[in-house]
Amino acid sequence: MVRAGGIIKLAVLVSVLFLAVFLAFELLEINMDFNVGNMFARSMPVEDVGTQLPKTKCGLTKQCPAGHLSFKMASGAANVVGPKMCLEDKILMSGVKNNVGRGINIALVNGKTGELTATGYFDMWAGDVAPLITFLKEIGAGTVVMMATFDDPATKLNDEAKKLISELGSSSINSLGFRDNWIFVGGKGIKTKSPFEQHMKNSAETNKYEGWPEVLEMEGCIPQRQE
Repeated sequence: MVRAGGIIKLAVLVSVLFLAVFLAFELLEINMDFNVGNMFARSMPVEDVGTQLPKTKCGLTKQCPAGHLSFKMASGAANVVGPKMCLEDKILMSGVKNNVGRGINIALVNGKTGELTATGYFDMWAGDVAPLITFLKEIGAGTVVMMATFDDPATKLNDEAKKLISELGSSSINSLGFRDNWIFVGGKGIKTKSPFEQHMKNSAETNKYEGWPEVLEMEGCIPQRQE
């Protein structure tokens, strides 16, 4: 009787042991499947490299053809955020670079190499127009000129300064008014009016900000000087 009871206990113990081993292997198999699945998920690309769009300079919507300089720029926003200019994937002027200010912001670029040669900003509200006129007169032939406004670009602007900017290819400079937004790319020695220009009038009916029009943005491809 004792032997029979011992055999029954031994059988139960062996059964429990086999059940435990079986469950352990089942859990191990599930865990291995999960880890292998994760490994494959991590190794699979999110998107086929062949379908990715190529990166463009300055974040343009499309690549510029050979022999052209890629640019993107924006005017200032009210009197809070300064303008920004990018050429060939390099930031020329911005608030982060701390080289922009109220009035008219200007970057000069070598029309052949795309190299930045000078920057400046000229306060047309509380400043003097004379330094702007001097700056404009000293621009060399073949120079690409990028301009963007911030806050007020026109109060101190006079006819002499407007004429000099018009000669760079601007069509809108003569109508630039108090707190208008304006962005422009022209060049010294240009024979025609530039296609790269935008002008937004300061108007209480259309202003996006209280007292200022909305930000202007523009991008394009500037033909490099070949001479």
